[in-house]
This record gives sequence, structure tokens and C-alpha cells, in this order.
Amino acid sequence: MGKSLVIVESPAKARTINKYLGSDYEVMASYGHVRDLVPKEGAVDPSSGFAMKYAPIDKNQKHVDAIAKAARKADALYLATDPDREGEAISWHLVELLRDKGILDGKPVYRVVFHEITKGAIQEAMDHPRDISEELVNAQQARRALDYLVGFNLSPLLWRKITSGLSAGRVQSPALRMICERETEIEQFEPQEYWSVEADAAKAQQPFVAKLSQLHGEKVRQFTITDEAHAQEVDRTLREAARAQADPSRLGPVGDGDTEVIGTLRVASVERKQRRRNPAAPFITSTLQQEASRKLGFTASRTMRIAQQLYEGIDVGEGSAVGLITYMRTDSVNLSGEAITEMRQAITDRYGADRLPDKAQVYKTRSKNAQEAHEAIRPTSAARHPDDVRAYLNDEQRKLYDLIWKRAVASQMKHATIHTVAVDLAADADDRHLLRATGSTVADPGFMVVYREGSDDGKDDSGEKFLPELEEGEQVELHAIRAEQHFTEPPPRYTEASLVRALEEYGIGRPSTYASIISTLQNRNYVEMDGKRFIPTDIGRTVNKFLTEHFDRYVDYDFTARLEDDLDAISRGEQDWVPVLEAFWEPFRERVEEKKNVSRQEAVQARELGTDPKTGKPVTVRIGRYGPFAQLGSRDDDEKPRFAGLRPGQSIDTITLDEALQLFKLPRDMGETEEGEDVQVSIGRFGPYVRYGKKFVSIPKDEDPYTITKERAHELVREKKQADANRIIHDFGDGIQILRGRYGPYITNGEKNAKVPKDREPDSLTHEECQELIAKAPARKGRRGGTSKGGRGRSKATT
Repeated sequence: MGKSLVIVESPAKARTINKYLGSDYEVMASYGHVRDLVPKEGAVDPSSGFAMKYAPIDKNQKHVDAIAKAARKADALYLATDPDREGEAISWHLVELLRDKGILDGKPVYRVVFHEITKGAIQEAMDHPRDISEELVNAQQARRALDYLVGFNLSPLLWRKITSGLSAGRVQSPALRMICERETEIEQFEPQEYWSVEADAAKAQQPFVAKLSQLHGEKVRQFTITDEAHAQEVDRTLREAARAQADPSRLGPVGDGDTEVIGTLRVASVERKQRRRNPAAPFITSTLQQEASRKLGFTASRTMRIAQQLYEGIDVGEGSAVGLITYMRTDSVNLSGEAITEMRQAITDRYGADRLPDKAQVYKTRSKNAQEAHEAIRPTSAARHPDDVRAYLNDEQRKLYDLIWKRAVASQMKHATIHTVAVDLAADADDRHLLRATGSTVADPGFMVVYREGSDDGKDDSGEKFLPELEEGEQVELHAIRAEQHFTEPPPRYTEASLVRALEEYGIGRPSTYASIISTLQNRNYVEMDGKRFIPTDIGRTVNKFLTEHFDRYVDYDFTARLEDDLDAISRGEQDWVPVLEAFWEPFRERVEEKKNVSRQEAVQARELGTDPKTGKPVTVRIGRYGPFAQLGSRDDDEKPRFAGLRPGQSIDTITLDEALQLFKLPRDMGETEEGEDVQVSIGRFGPYVRYGKKFVSIPKDEDPYTITKERAHELVREKKQADANRIIHDFGDGIQILRGRYGPYITNGEKNAKVPKDREPDSLTHEECQELIAKAPARKGRRGGTSKGGRGRSKATT
């Protein structure tokens, strides 16, 4: 009797599962997707019901061949890929490939699904297999077709209208729009001045602070006090009122004289409350990415990579590898009954029964498409405390497992109880001027003994702030009135955590896509990082402007979210996938055709900065083939316009006329070499350089071509000449040279290179022998695969 063949995605997962299933099963890995759309136009044919042309993925072909060989001998095939759309699609594609080979004829094919890699979960899945879900496969195909249709139609348009190498995506483009709109908000933000007024008070030498809350009987708001003169007037009013109601005998220095009583405040009211703070739900994909970003500084992609390792299995001294967490791509906050029972026992054992609520905490999943059969991200065993596995994990695995364990366990603990007190202090007898002091104490920390959720602004309201015991009618000392100036601040730039949260709130993207969205934006150079926050680049802003002006519907947040809902409905079997694609495709195709007539000038939208006072010519900035550049003059001028690339840190949207004019100081003439060669400093497509004659030497990255001295430029030329001289073994005087190269000596005539024969010393070769070797040598290939003509080209920024 033959074995049954089990297929998973990764070799790590295969090794873990293989130990659980025993000798009757062979577990093999597909190494991810096995087939994809052919990478050329026509892979999706809308005229034929969106028929899709697939081809095996070259890098995984050897793994598919190995699976096919094993499948021929197997009695049955079990597909144990991940429990989501992607996993379902991998299984379906593999089955299609094997059926095309005639391997599965008469053999049973089973789909098994599990959400944690433990012996019990694997056995349960194997005992209850199902068929491949047509709905999930259709949903994934629809998603892939949409992404292809958008990418293969919009991206070439961006290449023609803006520059090569750009891309647009159904989900990445709305995400880019968010980042660009936030940057525009920041640039257009005008700070407003406002003042706050606080009092330093004390009772029985216990100091506390109170903030002005009512002035002349009116509630104090953010912009009640907007300038220094008003703030000083308020300061005088409060001081005079507090001094007037004070017992004169209590005024004056206190203690060692460092503080002084300048008046008294009367306790007008005391309000005491009890506040409950409930634990956060266990992690789903998006909240795990957000919290790992806040607390650990991990990127979304790094978080998912480490989570994958914890899910697939690690040997923690139990005899074999075991999955430490449940599946990490989920939008369900549901926990199984068994998991809750084990967590409650772990809480009782570690923290005491008084930390347990009477009933298990139940959380409601917000996502409409979350499947309650799926679970939140949790430890596969709450009994496996982070300290127990610390020695077996690397640093980043330990940190992420600790975060997941604590969040999951805390979610099943009792709420925290916090006592709060708010005291109104009157500076006058009529209660027209009030200052408020607040305090809080943690009566019962509950879940907070294990875990406290982070926040994007770094604020934590769960700490303690003590006030002295205060009763209505009593007087407290006033030591100082402090008026402080403030200015409103612009909204913060997005971090990975806040961007993921914003995408989730809009319903854009799904758990498995957030990390790839962020990676694509960075890889395409659409965004840069300022610390941990996103800044759109000039190319990112240009692409966004083009898309929002010409394809506004397709970067609209609501439209993108509704399309995501339609794809979810397909996965639930509520909609057919072809009508969804039809409704999208025809209007989109028409828009693409219409926008092919948009001129390149209109697409890149040059920004006019003003006029050069010396020449009277216009100065503009825009995106070119090699990045953002400034242009002096226009195409209509008799003289050809001059171009200069923007410097690092400069932006099309913020550069000023004066800053742009400085760019045209290049090239700078630096005299002549001793040999009479002209020397110039400039910037080309490969960076700043010194040109001497027809040759070039790069300027080091930490030196500025705008400020480099003549002496330093000539020094660089001399160093380059010396380095070149050391390279020359022999120069025949007609362009043929024998040179020392990176990989050994070689012969060149400037257009072709030839190897020096292994049995010859380089300096023993004659001129005729070198000519013969070069004649036989293949033509040297250029950067783009064409024949190189030699020389080092330098290009100005072009339109």
C-alpha cells in the first residue's frame, strides 16, 4: 500500500507536520504559488468571460516536478495549504497542473484546513477533509484579474506620460493618495496661537496642578486666550481674585523660602467616579502589525515574516518542532472554547483567580467577511509562557511571541478599575473663575498586570496621578499662576501602524495585503521614511496627482472599499465573479482610452516658480526621466533651455525660485590641468563629478559640487589619473591597452574586451596578438542589452 501525499507551502511547515503524521504520509512543500498569469498582455481576456492564461512559475518548477513524481506513486493527495484565499488558490492551481499531466486520474483529492500547527489540530483536520472551495478560488481569481487589468493598463500609461518604471495598483494607489493628502495638509497648515493657564497649588505641603477651566463665568476653550497680552491680563485677574479671598496671615514665603503663597483657592466641588477599563481584543493581522510597529519598531513585512516562523513551528525542547501561534492572516477576533479554557487556567495559575472575570470575555469581529471558524492570533498553548521558550527563540521571535501571548491572555482577564477625582477650585467668591485639578488611582489593575495597549501618539491614560484629599469649602494655597504659549500642530505623517489602521478603517485591502502595499510604495520610490513616518517623494506626488485628476474613481476610498466588499461577497458565494469584473472593466477601459490623449506636459504638471532676474526667462520644476529637475527657459526660446537636477532634500512642491536658481551655478569651471585639459564640476545622471578633458571622476558622496574648491577638484583628478596609470600594464598607443581589472588582467580597445590567455604573462603579449584576441572577442553589451560603444556618458535631466 502506497503513502498519502500531503502538500503545504513551506519546507519548515512540511518538516513540522511530517513529524505529526507518521510514516504513512509524505509531506512536501510547493514553496508558495506554483502558477500565475502569463506576464504579458492578454493574460486576462475580458472578451472571453475574463478567461485567464496561466503558466507555471519557473523558480518553483523543480518543486512541482518533485510533487508530480511523488503524486504518481501516492494513494491519495491531501492539500494542506494555508486557510485563506491564497492557500485555496495554491491548492487549486496545483491540482490543475497535476490533472493536466494525467496524474490524478482515479485518485482521491482532499482539502484539509487547520489554524494552528499542533498535533491535535493536524489530526482533526485530516479526519475531516473537504473539497476545494470554488467560491474562495473564484474570489482569488477575481482579485488577481483585477490587479492584472489595472496594472497592465495603468502602468504603461504612467511610463508614457511620466517616466519608466512606475506602477499603479488597485489598492496601492489609494494608499499613496492617503500619504500625499496628509503631506498636503501639513504643508497648507497654518499654526494658530493659543495660551493655557495653570496654577501651582498645595495642601499640607502636597503640591498639585490645576488648569483654568472657567473665566468670567464662561467655559475656557482652546482659543479663549490667543495672545500674550490677554494671557497677562488673565494672570493678573486670577492673582488679584485669589489674593482678595486669602487670609493675609497666610500670604508670603513658605518653608525654606523657595515657594510663596500668593493667594488661596477654595474647593468649589469634588466629583469622584469609578472607571472601568476593558482589555483589548486578541490580535488580528492589522492590530498585530500596528502594535508591533508601536512597541517593537517592526515593519509590517518584518512582523509577518517572524509570525510565519512562529506559526510554522520551532523546536522548543519538546522533542520536535511545534507551531507556537495560530494562523497570522486573520480578521477574526474569535477564540475557540478550548483556547479560552486553557487561558483561564493559565491566568488562575499565574495571576490568581481574582484576575478572572465571572464569564469569558467575548469580542465582536468588525470585518463583515471574517469567518468565525477562523481564530484571532493567539498562542497555540497559553501554558507555554514566553519565559518557558525564551532560550529556544531568537531575539525578534521572542519579542513577538511575548507580545502575542500577553495580548491574548490579557484579553481573557478582568477589567481594570480606576478611581478618578475632578476638583473645581474657585479663585473668587462667586465661582466665576474656576481651575480644575484631576487625579486618578488604579484600584484594581486587572488585565494591566500583563498588558497595556500602545497608542500612536504615545499617550497612556492608565497611569496614576495623585491629588491630596480635598473637601468642598476648604482653602488650598496658591503658589503660582503660569501662562504658557502654544501653537496648534499639523496632523502627523502616517507611520506604518497608523497607515494600516487608516486602510482598515476605510475597508481598503485585507489582512494579507497590508505589508505588500507598504513594500510596493517603498520599492517604487513613491515614499521615503522620516524616522518611522512616510513622506511622499516627488515621483510619488506626481503619480498621485495624475491618478487623482484622471482616474479619480479608481483611487477613491469608497469605490475601492466597495470593490473589496464585492470580492468578499464572491468568497462567500453571494456573487458571481464575472459580473463583478464586467462592471469594473468597461468603464475602466473607456477611461484608459480617453486618457491616452493627455499630453506629457499636462501629466507631469510643471510648477512655475517665477522669472530669472538676469535673463528674464521662466523657471519651472517638474519630473523627468531621471527624477525631479529645474528648467531655465522654455522650448520656444532661441537658446536651448538649461536643466538642473534637484538636490537631495529638495522637493518640487516646496522649492523656491532662489533655491532653484542656485542649481544653475553648475557646471563650475575649475581651470585646466597641467596637461591643458579643461576641468569642470557638475552633476550627471550618476551623481556629482569632475570632468577633465573627456574623462570623469566621481565626487565623494560627502562632498558638495556647489562648494568643492578648485584645489580639491584638481586633487581628485590627480588621484584618478594615478589610479588609471596603475591599471595600465601596456599601452600600444593606438587605443589598444592591457589593463589590470577587477577580475584579472584583460585587453581592450575601448569597445571590446578580451581575456589574457591563462598560459601567458600579460606584458609578454605583442601588439599583433592583442589585435587578434580583440577581433575574436564578443561585442561588449551595454546596460540595456545593446552593443556598447564605449565611453562614459553623462546626461542632463530631460523631459
